[in-house]
Amino acid sequence: MTGRTWVFGYGSLVSPASLESTIGRPVTAADLVVAHLDGYGRRWNYGSMHLRGDWIHEGTDVRQGLVVSLGLVTADSESCNGVAVRVTDAELAALDWRERDYERTDVTDRIRADRLAADDRVVTYVPRPSAVERYELARDARRAGVRRSYRDLVAAAFAALGDDHVEVYHRTPPPDVPVVDMSVSMIG
Repeated sequence: MTGRTWVFGYGSLVSPASLESTIGRPVTAADLVVAHLDGYGRRWNYGSMHLRGDWIHEGTDVRQGLVVSLGLVTADSESCNGVAVRVTDAELAALDWRERDYERTDVTDRIRADRLAADDRVVTYVPRPSAVERYELARDARRAGVRRSYRDLVAAAFAALGDDHVEVYHRTPPPDVPVVDMSVSMIG
């Protein structure tokens, strides 16, 4: 018997509403488990390939600026909290499309979670080097920002997990770009 596939979410995929909008079904308690990913740290380091935003920050009017989201970096001494969600092959394909500028990475041997069987597989999404480079270039040009609504969605999702999960999430280094209210458009 082949094990099940789980996806480790550490940002917007922690939000049931965000996850459900991609996989097209409600996420049940049987499909979700709180998890920790060892050897990775959460960072604001993903520069979107497809989203651009307009905002005003400290008197500067930014048009078609880069939208920044959460990503991961390898970091042997760190651990990242989140959730593991059981998915079907079709749901994994839908997540691959959503996270298409991230690399799907097998992290089975780095996950700590209850209810995972020995033959289960766990994957997560790590920003491609091009996404990190895009972020760094836009950050340095002062044309990158984090959507306040995205940041708030992720914080609320961690708060809903209970215990101290939101406090652990808030230990993520803060973004080094502004958190702003922005209108977002899709490109490409």
